[in-house]
Amino acid sequence: MERLSLYPEIEPYRTSTLRVSDLHTMFYEEVGNPNGKPALFLHGGPGVGIMPDYRRFFDPAIYRIVLPDQRGAGRSTPHAELKENTTADIVEDLEKLRKHLGIQKWVVMGGSWGSTLGLCYAIAYPESISGLILRGIFLGRRFEITWLHGRDEGACRIFPDEWEKYAAPIPESRRDNTVAAYYELLTGNDENARMGAAMSWTRWEAFTMNLVPNEEAIKKMMKEESAVAISRIECHFTHHNFFLRSDNEILDHVNKIAHIPCRIVQGRHDIICPTQSAWDLHRALPKSDLRIVPDGAHSPMDPGMIHELVLASEDFKSL
Repeated sequence: MERLSLYPEIEPYRTSTLRVSDLHTMFYEEVGNPNGKPALFLHGGPGVGIMPDYRRFFDPAIYRIVLPDQRGAGRSTPHAELKENTTADIVEDLEKLRKHLGIQKWVVMGGSWGSTLGLCYAIAYPESISGLILRGIFLGRRFEITWLHGRDEGACRIFPDEWEKYAAPIPESRRDNTVAAYYELLTGNDENARMGAAMSWTRWEAFTMNLVPNEEAIKKMMKEESAVAISRIECHFTHHNFFLRSDNEILDHVNKIAHIPCRIVQGRHDIICPTQSAWDLHRALPKSDLRIVPDGAHSPMDPGMIHELVLASEDFKSL
């Protein structure tokens, strides 16, 4: 089968905001067919925000695609805000948005942190979901955090040169818990230290996303405004164990969504979210359809990942 590609570039037919709390306002855009099959796209990070290419995974003639910037990310305000910014808060925001838009059920696509959020949202509101398309599975467990941020195992063994740059702002004596040390820097009063930490944190993620590092994507992520939101919000969530009540909270509750059609797309060479988590989720949801992409990594923009994600949205047209 010839590989599928993204749909052509497209502009939103509507952009708007929704006040979700006294502090936070969510920005969102709608793309495609205003009367089409509703679909929700959840960006990663948390803190990355919506990028134009995210609009292109769904057939715009069939789908009404809703793309929100989560709390503190992208065009939502206040920018990079950590107060009132938890997993439960964002789950409630998504349900408020669904009701605000008059949508009964929608297909939810999310990758990396977006997969975590999609699962948490589906567990909380299974009646709101017609299908799940999840990429680069992250379940918020301690081993997954250690894999990406630990000094002795995981991603640091694959990218030791880049891990040294990532760890550089942290004193050697603090590198047993890089996340806690980064949290102090990113929330501290020293502006130069905050910005240096923001750039180092963001570079580490950006450099490990693709099968082959994408310099253009790295530059986009490391723009000052993007890097601040990505680093502060990601570190905030990571430092607080993604605000999950237990290490295995998601897997302990996925029985609530066993009836929802679920496609799992996982890059075999994903360094940020290792394939073990996709396998564990698939085993917990035995009716799910797991597609491991042999030449895929973490980014949804690698050709093999694009193919499987677009194929999933095609297959889910009939739900």
